Amino acid sequence: MFHVKLPGHDAIARQADEHLVTHRVKLPRRVVERPLRQVGKRLLMALFVLALTILIVYVDREGYHDNANNEVDLLDASYYATVTLSTTGYGDIVPHSDSARFTNILLITPLRVLFLIILVGTTLEVLTERTREEWRLSRWRSNLRDHTVVVGFGTKGRSAVQTLQATGLKPEQIVIVDPSSKAVDAATTEGFAGVVGDATRSDVLLRAELQRARQVIIATQRDDTAVLVTLTARQLNRGAKIVTAVREEENAPLLRQSGADAVITSASAAGRLLGLSVLSPSAGLVMEDLIQQGSGLDLVERPVIKAEVGRGVRETDDLIVSVVRGHRVLGYDDPAIGELQLTDRLITIVRASPSPTVTSPAASAESWRSPRQG
Repeated sequence: MFHVKLPGHDAIARQADEHLVTHRVKLPRRVVERPLRQVGKRLLMALFVLALTILIVYVDREGYHDNANNEVDLLDASYYATVTLSTTGYGDIVPHSDSARFTNILLITPLRVLFLIILVGTTLEVLTERTREEWRLSRWRSNLRDHTVVVGFGTKGRSAVQTLQATGLKPEQIVIVDPSSKAVDAATTEGFAGVVGDATRSDVLLRAELQRARQVIIATQRDDTAVLVTLTARQLNRGAKIVTAVREEENAPLLRQSGADAVITSASAAGRLLGLSVLSPSAGLVMEDLIQQGSGLDLVERPVIKAEVGRGVRETDDLIVSVVRGHRVLGYDDPAIGELQLTDRLITIVRASPSPTVTSPAASAESWRSPRQG
């Protein structure tokens, strides 16, 4: 029986601090004006049209007739402009001269139409934007396949996403799940789709289309949360590759039993790197370079090409550190490797390309070729 150790507090438990709206999907935002600014502009335009109409009526006030006192002053002009633009039209003030009626035809009527367009346009803009957003969301769901779901957009989650992008994965193939609206807003700003909600709930993961994902990265802050998310994710998707981060090494076996394909112990890994850097600073720099994709030396996994079948590990052009055969990972000096087989996969060290173009580890092995070692 394994017991989950609970270190610290987690981002998944932030609902008490932030009044969260669960089950909400956010797509990458387009550059648009703020709603208040849009409404402010429309209001200023409406006031300008109203002021212009008042000025026109007041200038031509001799051509208007007031049933009350036969005179039209500034207040009467303002009153007439208001009821006219709002299409109320009580009829107590009317244009009676030819010039006033001609002015109503050429100026007042177009201004009335413009005023209504401005007022109604605000409502139409809201409805149109909502419809457009629903259409984008529907289209996004229908096109999303073989993507990567990242649970937790904290330090670990961000670093994982940066590594994925360094290998060529596009932002539209990454979906972020986090209970914090601020974290999801930050993700959408960077071009990722996001789901606000508790990832331990299956309906939240379904909104991230996890059932159709190729791989899942779980980077929560609490180990018990990681266990629940892993169990839920494995139940929804039996074939996805699930990688989970934990703080305490003693919780790693429980994560593997829960369905994780790989478990990374963040605290222990950092401690081992610290110890290595103390013993050999240069070796520590090399290890840090290897785990930082996109610069210097990179660790990559690729399939065996036909030209390498039947050769030994040392007879290939690349620097091979391990051979993946079935479910076993064999060191480069393991006698069990013998000759390379077509079904093997090689873990090699290559020089990082300045602009990576490979989009997945399953790409052609020729894309991972490094210069022949001398």
